[in-house]
Amino acid sequence: MSQGLANLYYKIHDIIRFMNKITNINNLPSPCWLLEAKLLKKNMAIFEHIQNESEAKILLALKGYALWKSFDLMRPTLHGCCASGLYEAKLAHEEFGKEVHTYSPAFKDSDIEEIASISHHLVFNSPAQFHRFAKQALDINPSISLGLRVNPEYSQSPKEMYNPCGLYSRLGTTIANFDESIMEHCEGLHFHALCEQDSDALAGVLESFEDKFGSYIPRLKWVNFGGGHHITRKDYDIEKLITLIKAFKSKHNNIEVYLEPGEATGWETGGLHTTVLDIVHNGIDIAILDSSAEAHMPDTILMPYRAEVRGAGQAGEKAYTYRLGGNTCLAGDIMGDYSFDKPLQIGDKIIFEDQMHYTMVKATTFNGIPLPSIAIEYEDGTIEVVREFGYEEFKDRLS
Repeated sequence: MSQGLANLYYKIHDIIRFMNKITNINNLPSPCWLLEAKLLKKNMAIFEHIQNESEAKILLALKGYALWKSFDLMRPTLHGCCASGLYEAKLAHEEFGKEVHTYSPAFKDSDIEEIASISHHLVFNSPAQFHRFAKQALDINPSISLGLRVNPEYSQSPKEMYNPCGLYSRLGTTIANFDESIMEHCEGLHFHALCEQDSDALAGVLESFEDKFGSYIPRLKWVNFGGGHHITRKDYDIEKLITLIKAFKSKHNNIEVYLEPGEATGWETGGLHTTVLDIVHNGIDIAILDSSAEAHMPDTILMPYRAEVRGAGQAGEKAYTYRLGGNTCLAGDIMGDYSFDKPLQIGDKIIFEDQMHYTMVKATTFNGIPLPSIAIEYEDGTIEVVREFGYEEFKDRLS
């Protein structure tokens, strides 16, 4: 592309960007995820403090938060991204542009060449996968650092479904299945044993990890403490986390330590904005929204958990109680029962708080329901709609 055409391209891009900006939140398309930049930067400040005090390196776990239009707000703070396979690795490489750490429960032959070429760390789930792909990865990228995910066989995970160290877990290698021969090329160990937990849970995991795998640590360049650290939650003990990291590094010859939060990155940084389409009554008033718990907020059903609604209370707490339901044919597509100060009307806006993590990455077009648009509210108060989805996204993924 010539310089003249390039300049024209960027001018057109700037015009489109300006036209997409709106100042009135009521003009948002519906449904719509709205990221608040100031809240994301607040989380980045917490990460920055931890890195400065502990000398650990923090990565973005794309499996929990992958709104790549916001990477510019995160890149100055984070050291890169951790990916769960080829597509996330490519996104990290193309859009974040810093370190790429790739792990998968099992890699495919057809993917390993491209993954190895763009990854800085490549972490295998089993010694068998390590032996199968290590030489190929090093031939492709001699500077790549190879690692193994291990299972410390200790976790305080609140839900067994989310417990990486639970009975018969497929995630990570136990000490009984460890193969010391991989240490010829293995430079790091990775564990992930937390789920929305505090630093006291990490202390228990570290004790078990060192007890089982401590003899190998002197031969390593790095240890990855994985994700599940709820660092940005208001009651999280940040100083204890810093103390644990510093003690670990001091004990092990200042070894490199990585953390890879996903949920904590997008924690309380924005909501899902929806609209009431109809109100019906069947023993309880039911408001049908233009969104869906099943398609757009799956963890509210899977975890399950109750999403907070802006301005609403528990059922019966305020004068008017409604069951909020999704616009699909699934009988269980229910967000929950909420109460409001005033009766809901068709066209009213319902905002589900804290919907930036594990929502966009899991959303589907089940029942042909459109995906929510994506918007960013910048610190100057302007809002940019960065993506709207249509029929094509539904059609193209099916054949």
